[in-house]
Amino acid sequence: MLVQKKIFRLSELLLQCGRILKDVEVGYETYGTLNERGDNAILIAHYFSGTSHAAGRYNESDPEPGYWDAVIGPGKAIDTNKFFVISSDTLSNVNTKNPTVVTTGPHSIDPVTGYPYGSNFPIVTIGDFVSVQKALTDSLGIKHFHAVCGPSMGALQSLEWAARYPDLIDRVICVIGPGLATEPYLISLVSLWAAPITLDPNFKNGDYYGQQEPVEGLANAFKTITLTCVGYDWALRLYQRRLGDRSPDPALELQGKFAIDQSLDDLARTRASMSDANALLRTARAVQLFSVQERKSRFKAKFLFVSASSDQVMQKAYADRGIKDLRELGLSVEEFVIEGDGGHLDGLNKIAQAAETLRSFLN
Repeated sequence: MLVQKKIFRLSELLLQCGRILKDVEVGYETYGTLNERGDNAILIAHYFSGTSHAAGRYNESDPEPGYWDAVIGPGKAIDTNKFFVISSDTLSNVNTKNPTVVTTGPHSIDPVTGYPYGSNFPIVTIGDFVSVQKALTDSLGIKHFHAVCGPSMGALQSLEWAARYPDLIDRVICVIGPGLATEPYLISLVSLWAAPITLDPNFKNGDYYGQQEPVEGLANAFKTITLTCVGYDWALRLYQRRLGDRSPDPALELQGKFAIDQSLDDLARTRASMSDANALLRTARAVQLFSVQERKSRFKAKFLFVSASSDQVMQKAYADRGIKDLRELGLSVEEFVIEGDGGHLDGLNKIAQAAETLRSFLN
């Protein structure tokens, strides 16, 4: 399935913090066809370091398809022969240097000053992400959503949609999400993810554009994120206690690396080269601020919660508390658990396990 990246533009956006953001742009892609009634839409919201690329390939030569390609497409669980599926990049998307990503964020030019926003870019929220998505979907003629769904931070956005627009949504699918609010332990874990950036001397309080960027801090942030998002048994299975093959023996020199550190360092540097530190910090704060707990009485949709058994980031216990709250409100809630040793990332890499549950829930 070949897909095309498109751009949505919004002249201005009133943010939850009270500031107005002008000349907003986000990238998006669609799969399938919107029916005449405009009510066969499914919104896919992406995860923390994800993009709009949920399925398909931009070119036949692309080595990998979108992250949920296993369940999105013709005849698949999220069947694009039936549904019009849409996914967009978030505001302040982490992947600002990825040529397929379009986002307004701290790197963007402030129309008032003519320079990058940097530290002056406002705090944004999950609600702000949803506001942009709502304007986008309105522009496409979507009148009603068969479902909104997404993994990790995408689950937060799905719940925000359900709280804001309860009459527009029939179903909500929360995959590897944190329940109805970001709990204290997760808030602090996300702070730990972000800490290496602010400790990098090149960070300069976020005003580093045109200078040496905080690449080391950003790479260490990505390493921390990746390590917490995978599973213990996954690490044991892949690396054991092997030594790295490009460094001295760690038993002889402090510069020596074990294989797992060498691999995660390489991956983190690659991700850092495509990303922006300020955008990661804004996205992290959006996750920390999330809560629909006080608005749960507004919900009307049916819910499906998909957890991962080895998830140590958005643990199943978080989702269980959300499920309990929703059932106490008399709402319909289904559950599915992905089995594996891949930790939080099983919600992306092993989503095919939930394919038939997704298909049944949507039908």
